[in-house]
Amino acid sequence: MSVALYMDEHVHRAITAGLRLRGVDVLTVQDDNRRNTPDDVLLDRATELGRVIFTQDEDLLAEAKRRQVEYILFSGVIYAHQLRTTIGVCVRDLELIAQAAEPADLANRVEYLPL
Repeated sequence: MSVALYMDEHVHRAITAGLRLRGVDVLTVQDDNRRNTPDDVLLDRATELGRVIFTQDEDLLAEAKRRQVEYILFSGVIYAHQLRTTIGVCVRDLELIAQAAEPADLANRVEYLPL
């Protein structure tokens, strides 16, 4: 089973488009009608859907860290800094993760791009 991704609303549309062109299962916060949703609720939603959330928002990264410390289960977070990682690198690395990893590999973890 491949990893399905849930894209935070701060993610550049070109990343989502590039992943979709490569056949990666991607759902955006916008597609899910969850704009302006608090980070804790977004992380709950991604977990409910069985999707790993991709974000470039440091606040969501902090929420994931809080859950790790408090042993609150979540489906996983992949983070890339907006200014230190290119769109192309994000697409390449996210595609690799989606194809090579299993959802259980990312559960309760934070992965950082670039790989």
